[in-house]
Amino acid sequence: MKSFGKGILFTTVIAFILVLSGCGTQSQKKSVTIVGSTALQPLVEKAAADYQVKHDGVDITVQGGGSGTGLSQVQQGAVDIGNSDVYAEQQDGIDAKKLVDNRVAVVGMAPVVNKDVPIKNISMLNLQKIFTGKITNWKEVGGPNQKIVVINRAQGSGIRKSFERVVLKGKTALNAQEQDSNGTVQKIVQATPGAISYLSFSYFNNQIKHLSIDNVQPTAKNVVNDNWKIWSYEHMYTKQNPSKAAKDFIKYMTSETVQNNLVSDLGYISIHSMKVELTPDDKVIPIKGAE
Repeated sequence: MKSFGKGILFTTVIAFILVLSGCGTQSQKKSVTIVGSTALQPLVEKAAADYQVKHDGVDITVQGGGSGTGLSQVQQGAVDIGNSDVYAEQQDGIDAKKLVDNRVAVVGMAPVVNKDVPIKNISMLNLQKIFTGKITNWKEVGGPNQKIVVINRAQGSGIRKSFERVVLKGKTALNAQEQDSNGTVQKIVQATPGAISYLSFSYFNNQIKHLSIDNVQPTAKNVVNDNWKIWSYEHMYTKQNPSKAAKDFIKYMTSETVQNNLVSDLGYISIHSMKVELTPDDKVIPIKGAE
């Protein structure tokens, strides 16, 4: 009986040690929290999933919320990385000097309509008139006698800033329904007769229809040389001294593994493919040596 009691005691001690060891392993796991742009979210989510398979000591959480949220949250130190479709310098209330910019991809954006709208091409001027409320019926641009339902993006959205920079050129957008998320906009346009909005290329599907502008198609090939004008960088911002886990993941985002495969597979454009550069003051300049 004594021997049996000692065996139980020994087993209990070993089990207790293993439990403590497991807790220690969990507590040592490094975490990275990423918040912001919904345009960049699908790429970061897939890259994070792939990265964690090979780095089981890292736990990466990716959430949307929009570029403004990403920038403000990383500035406050509430998250490790803030994803943004625009430069920090272009966002109100953000001190860009306190942040580090990491450009990890390029995203193209295009106007999209409900698939029953029989329009394939639109002029930049008419697109501007639709989003400023001067054109309100599809018959004014060669379509049927049908009301145009504009779905805009929320104030603070990076994709809205990029779209309005090119299309509205300083003019005031009409008051319309606003949505934060690319995914939500995609679903609303799909379900709403006469609807128009704009989405990043990565959210195109066969349930909605994207438009060409002045007979230029929204393709990666046209973005790289600025023939397609509506595009922006996808930024991953950190504080000046980010954690090693955050730095390592951003390094992975700019690696050949991601840039040469995942980026194009998900509808983005590699930063290494660009023949032009977009500056924080919205100037597009050629990249020296780019072929």
